[in-house]
Amino acid sequence: MPTPSQMSQDPASSQAQSTQTRSSQTRSSQTQSSSALSSPYQASLQQHYAPAQLIEHLRETLIAEGLNPEQLTPDDTAAIDQLHLGGRHASRQLAQWGDIQQEQQVLDIGCGPGGASRLLAAELGCQVIGVDLTPRFIEMAQWLNKATGLDDKVSCLTADACQLPLADQSVDVIWSQHTLMNIENQPRLMHEIRRVCKPQGRLLLHEIVQGDNPEPLLLPVPWAREPAHSHLMTLDTLSTQLEAHHWQINAIEDISENALQWRQKHLERESRGQPTILTPQLIFGPDFTSMTHNLIHNLQSDRIRIIALHAQLGEA
Repeated sequence: MPTPSQMSQDPASSQAQSTQTRSSQTRSSQTQSSSALSSPYQASLQQHYAPAQLIEHLRETLIAEGLNPEQLTPDDTAAIDQLHLGGRHASRQLAQWGDIQQEQQVLDIGCGPGGASRLLAAELGCQVIGVDLTPRFIEMAQWLNKATGLDDKVSCLTADACQLPLADQSVDVIWSQHTLMNIENQPRLMHEIRRVCKPQGRLLLHEIVQGDNPEPLLLPVPWAREPAHSHLMTLDTLSTQLEAHHWQINAIEDISENALQWRQKHLERESRGQPTILTPQLIFGPDFTSMTHNLIHNLQSDRIRIIALHAQLGEA
């Protein structure tokens, strides 16, 4: 089994039936799940991640770059839809670590604009359901799914990961990159991912956890402008919660140093001037530079760590 030790560095009939089942599940529950996302916390988190006029701004930017917003490739949008440390390379390494197969169905928790979901579908041929709390991210994901010709393999919907609108034992792989730190009710999330995962299914995490330094985070960071948005677990707490829900942890790797090097390299590139106007700042707004500096300082001071984790669902 490959290891993701470098993951933060850049470098047919049964399927049709699965697609039909998945589509009916997501379509029937999308309206209900969208209308249920109304708590003050959820509303404030949505405002943090997706500014008003996001889609219109992105379309204008793509046109300015000489691209057709209705005919794109995953490469065209990588700078604005892979918002985790390590970008596409991190996603590819995590997928290799988990040995995802073409016939499998993946649930992408906290899919954001759907970059990882589309990468998995495009490169591995698997079916992907992406869920995210932020309606504008889902609107963006649905647009990009269609523009890249991947809407037959990727379905994205607005939903709370703690109340997944999916049937029991309906997915083969649970996937999450930089999502858990925004989940308020983490035990409930653990219950839900166990419920929807098939027996012997797999869990692939690329997450930010709390480090050994107890000092408060320097804010803002990409996932939080205020302390109420950040719900970091220690690695021990994460492992304990997973094991309590019958996940058998196969491997964990601390990839903080690689993540730090990746982010520092990109900061140096950004400080020299971007060769393109397609950058994460389109998503995060003018705070992105401060977020980047604080992220680096939090990593350097061991306030946070970046980990990769692979687990398999055991017997209840």
